[in-house]
Amino acid sequence: MNTFKTAFLLTGLTLLLVIAGGYFGGRNGMVIAFVVAAGMNFVSYFYSDKLALSMYRAQPVTREELPRVYQVVERMTQRIGLPMPKIYVIPNDSPNAFATGRNPQHASVAVTTGILNLLNDEELEGVLAHELGHVKNRDILTSSIAATLAGAITMLARMGYWASLFGGYGGGRDRERGGGGLGAIFMLILAPIAATLIQLAVSRSREYEADATGAHITGNPYALASALEKLDAYSKRLPMAASPSNAHLFIVAPVISARDLSSLFSTHPPISKRIERLIGRPGVYSSQDQ
Repeated sequence: MNTFKTAFLLTGLTLLLVIAGGYFGGRNGMVIAFVVAAGMNFVSYFYSDKLALSMYRAQPVTREELPRVYQVVERMTQRIGLPMPKIYVIPNDSPNAFATGRNPQHASVAVTTGILNLLNDEELEGVLAHELGHVKNRDILTSSIAATLAGAITMLARMGYWASLFGGYGGGRDRERGGGGLGAIFMLILAPIAATLIQLAVSRSREYEADATGAHITGNPYALASALEKLDAYSKRLPMAASPSNAHLFIVAPVISARDLSSLFSTHPPISKRIERLIGRPGVYSSQDQ
């Protein structure tokens, strides 16, 4: 299923760019757009993980530098038969983590300094098991490509808008008089929504699946539930400035705003529902009688 999703996303990116190229530049624009799409597909497949890591200034760490994480990840990967991923640390006080890569053989797990300071050993194990769940379920490539695609759609919308202001490219002729400018404005408005919908399609269900896989790996769903409850509370106090195009990669949503329609355009399910699926109630410290 994830292989199909990946192929769908790459094909969708190609078609989108070719259609936009034809709209703004005619036949020549379509050819240029196809070449650009081929290049972006290559980058998306092989380098989307490196782009995400570099965006958050993630630094690789050795076993000697971070034995607490290495020991846990080594133990769990041996238990479930996964290769050891590369470990990165993000210099950010907001507690969060994500996994990325094109397959288990080329996977990376990144944690913030904030999460290392916040969670106890059992909770950190639950978070790392969740991230390894993404690796085991092979949805890290789909998520990474979705991030690149979402960014590309938004960039394309902006390019189209500015192109319309200056009369389009080469083959556009008098298209602005025929509604080209209006079409570009619609593109500017609708493209980010399309990018969000792409993220929603690949991220909400995968968080539940990774939670379940992580709980199965550790045999301790309460540890992950407790970690999620802490992360939800502290990430609101220390929000992480993240790009909307790859916010879905993180274990908890890093972009939090009271103005967001969080129940609709959110890349993550509500934390209370995730906790309820893990332990049968919406909060770790809720009364057993409720």
